Amino acid sequence: MAPTAHAPAATVGTLAGAITPTVGALAGAAAPAAVRTLTHATTSTAQALASLIRAAAPAPAPSGPRTPTPAARSLARAAEVALTAAATWSVIGGTSLCREALTIQDALAAGELDAARRRLPHLCGRDPQALDGQQIARAVVESVAENTSDAVVGALLWGALGGVPGLVGFRAVNTLDAMVGHRSPRYRRFGWASARLDDVAGWPGARLTAALAVLAGPDPRGALRAWRADGAAHPSPNAGPVEASFAGALGVRLGGTLAYGGRVEHRPVLNAAGRPVETGDIARAARLSRRVAVLALATAVAARPVLRGAGPTARRRLAAAVLLGAAGAARTGLRRGARSAGEGPAVRPRAAGSARVRPLAAGEDRP
Repeated sequence: MAPTAHAPAATVGTLAGAITPTVGALAGAAAPAAVRTLTHATTSTAQALASLIRAAAPAPAPSGPRTPTPAARSLARAAEVALTAAATWSVIGGTSLCREALTIQDALAAGELDAARRRLPHLCGRDPQALDGQQIARAVVESVAENTSDAVVGALLWGALGGVPGLVGFRAVNTLDAMVGHRSPRYRRFGWASARLDDVAGWPGARLTAALAVLAGPDPRGALRAWRADGAAHPSPNAGPVEASFAGALGVRLGGTLAYGGRVEHRPVLNAAGRPVETGDIARAARLSRRVAVLALATAVAARPVLRGAGPTARRRLAAAVLLGAAGAARTGLRRGARSAGEGPAVRPRAAGSARVRPLAAGEDRP
């Protein structure tokens, strides 16, 4: 409890009560009259001093909440901005994503296929030794597309919805899926739960990424057409729309035959009318990723004040809409996973833009 203005008076009274027995003990029984006289004088003096302090002290302040001063509000706002900036810098992985992609492109352009194979695990979990130059380029473009959603747009969207907890929480879910979201005896249950949670958390960001790729890409009609035609064919409910939209925007063909852990898988082709991916398409995909990131940042910055000022009813409706769509994505992922389990283990590539992907062990697979 905070001290009041009457605390000095109470302190003096307590001090007087403590002095009285002390003086008596020091004087002893030899001079009882002197002790009584000294005790009476001390007590009278303390009481008089306490009365003077009570009369001079101001009235106690009310016990209600204090109104922060303008300086305190400014300091709190500055601290909030600094914390948000630090969290955003640590969570967003767009810069490292494009840097890794362009490093692989430089290696391919120089004819250094072995160097490109060594760098590929920084982006995805495919078996690089089974890929030629064109297949490596296609893998990089697909990884840039998917991680634009995972490492940039999804994080910004959840940051706009939930602030710093939304940023950090989304990144934790995405990283957990990248580390243990594998269908294997070791991660059978924990990995399954991580993968499904990532499906739910990544659903709104994937749709926003696909929409922004339509707006920012060199071929908006092609991006929209590929998204609508092929987005649902991908085993991942979130990677499909993003990769299809990027494929249509860039005019290339993605999907098809993949190699994971020494095993070959045949996936649906995205934007079948496009041409095969070339080495130079990696830089085009990186430029598109940057444009999408800028649009996503502008969207998040514009939406954050609106979401913070929205009433409880509007926020509940928005949360219900997001959860409803995410639940549908998770159910779709479960259904596709069941079909894949019957046809053979399906691979769900997962790469975090700012973190390396753990290589798959023998017999492991990403759900």
